[in-house]
Amino acid sequence: MPVPADLLEQAGTTRASFLRLPRAEWREHERAHCARADALSAGHRSRRARHEQHPVEDFLWTYYSVTPAELRRWHPGAGIVLEDAMADRAGWRYYAETADPATGRGGSAVDLGAYFARRGGTVDYVERLLAATLERTPAFGCFGLHEWAMVYRAEPQRIRHAGLPLRLGSAGTDAVVASHRITCSHFDAYRFFTPEARPLNELAPTRETQPAMEQAGCLHAGMDVYKWAAKLGPIVPGEVLLDAFELARDIREVDMRASPYDVSGFTGAGGAPLEPIAIETAAGKREYAALQRGFADRGNALRGRVLAAIAAARSFVRPAPSARAPLGGESTPRGRLPRGALTP
Repeated sequence: MPVPADLLEQAGTTRASFLRLPRAEWREHERAHCARADALSAGHRSRRARHEQHPVEDFLWTYYSVTPAELRRWHPGAGIVLEDAMADRAGWRYYAETADPATGRGGSAVDLGAYFARRGGTVDYVERLLAATLERTPAFGCFGLHEWAMVYRAEPQRIRHAGLPLRLGSAGTDAVVASHRITCSHFDAYRFFTPEARPLNELAPTRETQPAMEQAGCLHAGMDVYKWAAKLGPIVPGEVLLDAFELARDIREVDMRASPYDVSGFTGAGGAPLEPIAIETAAGKREYAALQRGFADRGNALRGRVLAAIAAARSFVRPAPSARAPLGGESTPRGRLPRGALTP
C-alpha cells in the first residue's frame, strides 16, 4: 500500500513539516511493499534456485545491480518519520533517529544532510538527465534496431545471446540492418554495436552527451528510469521504485520480442509466450511504434514522480550559504542539515 500522494505532498512543503507515521500504519505500507516486491522477483528467485536462465528477465537482475532483497526494502521517501522504528532501521544507510519534542516518542527518518553530503552529485545528475528527457520530443522511428545492430555481421562467438537462435538467420539479420536507417540515441545501447554497425548509426552518443540526447521514445531510456530510481535510494518512495521495475520489465519483453532473436520459447510476466514483433515488416513497425508510445507516456510519468521525490528531499535541506544569508551568523554547507533538523 503506497503512502497517499497528498501526505507525500504535505511532507515536502517545508523543512519544518515532517510527517509522522504511527508504527501500525507504516508497517502496513512496508508489508504491502514487501509482498509486491516478492511477487515481482518470485520467478527469478525460483529459476536461480534451479540454476535456470531466462535471457529476457535475467537482464533486470544482471544489468541493473538491484537484488531481490534490495527491491523489497521499503522507503517512505524524504520528510517522513517512522515512529518507533529505531530497531527496524538500525544499520540502514542514511537513516537517523529523531524524537517528537512534544511527546518524546522516537522514530527514524532519512538523514538528508548526510544523504546529500554523499549523494548530492548523483542527485544533481539524475535530476538534470530526467528533466532534460521530459522536455525533449520523443522519437518513434528507431523500431528497436539497436538490438539488430549488436549482432550485425558478428561471428557466432561474438553474439551476445549465443544460446538464442536468430529468427531470420545471420544473413537475414544483416540484410535488415543494411536496409534500414539506424538512429540509436542511447549510449548504453550504442556501445554494444558491432564495429561494422557503428558507422551505420546516424548518431554518435557518448556518456558525456547522454543528458543532451536521451529521449523518452527510447526503450532503454525508459528501462533506465528504474536504474535512476534505485540509485537515489531512500529518497524515492517504494511504490515509485516498484512501478519503475514493472515498466522496465514490460519494456524488456518488447525489446526482446522486437529483437533479431527468437524468444518465443519463453514466457513473459503474464504467462504468455513472447511472440516476435517482426519490425522488418510494416505491420511489425506499427505494432512496435504503438507500444513505444505507451512506454514513453509511462516513462515520463515516472520521471515526473522521481523528480518530485528529489524536489521533496531538497525542500528539507537548507540552501548553500551563497544562496541565502545565514541565520544568526550560522552557515551550513550545501546538503548538510543543521543540528536537530530531523526533529519536527
